[in-house]
Amino acid sequence: MAPVFHIRQATPDDVATYEKEPESVKATPELSPWNLPRLIKEQLRKNLFETSFAHALLAFTGTVETPAEPIGLALYFFNFSTWTGKPGLYLEDLYVKPEHRSLGVGKAFFGQLGKIAQEKRHKPVSSSDILSFDPWQPQWNQPSIDFYEKRLGAKPMSEWMGMRLEGEGIKNLNQFL
Repeated sequence: MAPVFHIRQATPDDVATYEKEPESVKATPELSPWNLPRLIKEQLRKNLFETSFAHALLAFTGTVETPAEPIGLALYFFNFSTWTGKPGLYLEDLYVKPEHRSLGVGKAFFGQLGKIAQEKRHKPVSSSDILSFDPWQPQWNQPSIDFYEKRLGAKPMSEWMGMRLEGEGIKNLNQFL
């Protein structure tokens, strides 16, 4: 018998389920240099539901009528590419609890995200009008890279390099005012 789970859009009442267990971050040695802070519930509520900077899908065991344990989340937002002239869907985070991996939860998230991307275009004229879907992956996460390339048919964008400004770097931008 196949595992029973379902995926739905998050609501403000779900904010507590976004917090990943601290153990999941500790179990990823590549993240330890970043000393990732836990998201504060108020930040999530504001940015997901008041300002709508991002959106979230949640996976639960059980049925829609009788949901049980939260087992995963996909956090995403929409962007726009001046290179292609098209909007895109950016997958910021996809997490499935370790004991629920390899059961199809991640694939179901991708199915829902693909549906959202297509619906966002409101009946595209051609497949080239559909949003791009750009899931970024750390170079050390080979299992995810293999999944994107082999299962989804994604192509690496090796000509791009991610860049980030934080804290002092953002403050330093004031010198250009």
